[in-house]
Amino acid sequence: MNADAKELAANFDLAKLTSEFYDDPYPTYRALRENEPVKRLPSGTVFLTRYDDLVTTYKNTKSFSSDKKREFAPKYGDTPLYEHHTTSLVFNDPPAHTRVRRLIMGALSPRAIAGMEGDIVRLVDGLLDAIADKGDCELIEDFAASIPIEVIGNLLDVPHDERAPLRDWSLAILGALEPVVSTEVAARGNKAVTDFLAYLETLVARRRETPGNPDRDVLTRLIQGEDNGERLTEKELLHNCIFLLNAGHETTTNLIGNGLVALHRNPEQKQRLIDNPDLIKTGVEEILRYESSNQLGNRMTTERIELGGVLLEAGTSVTLCIGAANRDPAQFPDPERFDVARTPNRHLAFATGAHQCAGMALARLEGAIAISRFLARFPDYAVSGQPVRGGRVRFRGFLSVPCSIG
Repeated sequence: MNADAKELAANFDLAKLTSEFYDDPYPTYRALRENEPVKRLPSGTVFLTRYDDLVTTYKNTKSFSSDKKREFAPKYGDTPLYEHHTTSLVFNDPPAHTRVRRLIMGALSPRAIAGMEGDIVRLVDGLLDAIADKGDCELIEDFAASIPIEVIGNLLDVPHDERAPLRDWSLAILGALEPVVSTEVAARGNKAVTDFLAYLETLVARRRETPGNPDRDVLTRLIQGEDNGERLTEKELLHNCIFLLNAGHETTTNLIGNGLVALHRNPEQKQRLIDNPDLIKTGVEEILRYESSNQLGNRMTTERIELGGVLLEAGTSVTLCIGAANRDPAQFPDPERFDVARTPNRHLAFATGAHQCAGMALARLEGAIAISRFLARFPDYAVSGQPVRGGRVRFRGFLSVPCSIG
């Protein structure tokens, strides 16, 4: 087994992944963590799998840059995808990152998020009513994917009859972030950015003319900026509205879908959560650790630096494997075990340091409400067919999960 693990680690290439890897990447992550935790790939990228190495990288923004202009220029060329991803909050360094994040965090204050709870409960209960009427469901389309789209749509106050394209735009743009991007995927992503920008220009123009309540309408808050006069440029405003949808959509869809499938596959933990609903908060944290919605992050070294005993030259592309770090036994006892009461649970599903996810409180709230109310309503639910994975390495989730509600 040890020899097999060494061979698995030695042959690992992010550009040549197998169907078995997409189904279950964790044996490969374990082999890398144990044998080549700072793995240099054929592309020259360094692939990290240890928890401590990821934390070091996240927290050292001086030596490990999030700015993607150098990396994305050859990948995307002079395209809408390049403009979007190099303007987005997540792919920038301080001070630009700090300024944009502060404006977004002001719009996602604890008070604002607490005020959303009632709307999310009503949304979830309405979806559960529709599922009850059908007698079974497609877990992703009928439930998991419907929640974040509506929540972000409400945050930006997008009219309900204009929300239909949002999910497809988001999936197309995020799909182009995979390590290997085909011409077709890139074309779909570029069209999505172009169409989304055109829509947002009209939405922003309407909102400037008729502002909403800045305590509830994030778009109005971002347009108005801070009391000290700090505002986003028009380009920053439009691209970070796209970022808000993308960051809050697929990852939260995956949190809900991955969670309900993991509970089905671990019936004793499912029953434990049903019997002890107050465990939902630690349960959500365990889902985030066990099946991280976002599995990969990226940085580039700005100087020569040693990491995990390996010397990296300036300009080295670094891939942070969140999915591997979240199962590192040096941080998590018995990491392959799914435990809804696990504590402490300092997982990296939302990263850490300056780039810790700005919307994590909202994602946690959506996940807790969706999963707890689904369990209370349908305690005997079961996955009734073969779930279909999304076929992506960066974002781990399901395209479809047939489900009976008992």
